Amino acid sequence: MDLGEGRFLRLQGDLAGVIECRSQLFCSGLPIVRNYRVILLTRFSLATQSRYLIRMQLRGCGTALITPFHQDGSIDDNALRNLVSWQIESGIDFLVPCGTTGETPTLTHDEWLHVIDATIEVTAGRVPIVAGATSNATHDAVEKAKELAARPGVNAILTASPYYNKPTQEGQYRHFKSIAEAVGDKPVILYNVPGRTGSNIEPSTLTRLVEIPNIIGVKEASGNMTQVAEIVASVPDSFLVFSGDDAVTLPIIALGGVGIISVASNEIPREMADLTRAALNNDWPTARALNRKYVPLMQVNFIESSPLPVKAALAMMGRIEEVYRLPLVPMRRDTRSRLQRVITEIGLITKPAAPSPDAAEFFIYENWSAGPHKIVLHRGTCGQCSHGKGRPSGHDANHARWLGPYGTLAIARETAHAMTGILIRSECKCV
Repeated sequence: MDLGEGRFLRLQGDLAGVIECRSQLFCSGLPIVRNYRVILLTRFSLATQSRYLIRMQLRGCGTALITPFHQDGSIDDNALRNLVSWQIESGIDFLVPCGTTGETPTLTHDEWLHVIDATIEVTAGRVPIVAGATSNATHDAVEKAKELAARPGVNAILTASPYYNKPTQEGQYRHFKSIAEAVGDKPVILYNVPGRTGSNIEPSTLTRLVEIPNIIGVKEASGNMTQVAEIVASVPDSFLVFSGDDAVTLPIIALGGVGIISVASNEIPREMADLTRAALNNDWPTARALNRKYVPLMQVNFIESSPLPVKAALAMMGRIEEVYRLPLVPMRRDTRSRLQRVITEIGLITKPAAPSPDAAEFFIYENWSAGPHKIVLHRGTCGQCSHGKGRPSGHDANHARWLGPYGTLAIARETAHAMTGILIRSECKCV
């Protein structure tokens, strides 16, 4: 930079050209006197500028999207698109399709691309997209990342530590370095979740990886706040540190993090976005109030393996069908009841009104597993009945069945008394 009288200063910057300084400006911490001509001596590529812009955009709350399925196990494209639209309309800052929450290990290659393409299409550039590309084989992770890097609409790539292999720190460094170098200038965000992968990205390793230009951030889900504090203290201010756990969003932002890649925002996108923005804007009373209200949801979302609870909650909210792919199976009855209680208390679903005795449905449970037929009359809402879907332990479908529903208690009792060949007739205490 020509400061006059033969003095020059070499600047680091994203633009090349000539700037006329018409007022008091500051550059690299040094004042520039008005009316001197500033000549930038270093030219940087548009890719560098692009990475800088992505760094500026990727702040706040991003949703780690679930993947909805139909009952036959196929992807529910309509539900996916509606979910993406709702997220954006609710003010979410960016979207993360095909992460762990999206059950990505169960998706075929074509399905993985379809979910990402559908997200890109619905988003239409309104918010950034950070697409997931993870594998425990480096060559496979590289190929997946290259596919995403070539896709218009993917702004950055999220990639987790290799799972099951348990590589050393040097192995992880080379794994991530290979991915970053293979995708050229496409920004890469690392995902540290040792509870899932069995491998922790230690701060010393992350400090080495930060030196790779297009590795721009990390999603930290180690649960180790001391480690997070060490990371924030050791990386440049421009490096993005995201919380990977909703319940510790506030402390990570307080340490210097820039936001959260969230599970809970699948259910409460507006609220999680407001919570995160409040913390980033130092409005801690608002952030704490929102956190206090929704921390029970953040906790219950992990009462069983994620994404079981969040998908069950979205199904209760009427946004998706509750379908998983093996090895994931539906939640247990006790944990489902706890989840339902939490989302009812915070207002995501309405508590059903208690039915009057005459308005409730009734069922008859017929059982002949021990030889003679027995029947028990139940109210449909009884935990043993579950609207004709319950089955006591040890009873199988070949020796028991539900009859009903019956609209009133009188009709149910009349039907029970009219049944022939029954040795024992009784009524549950729910009646």
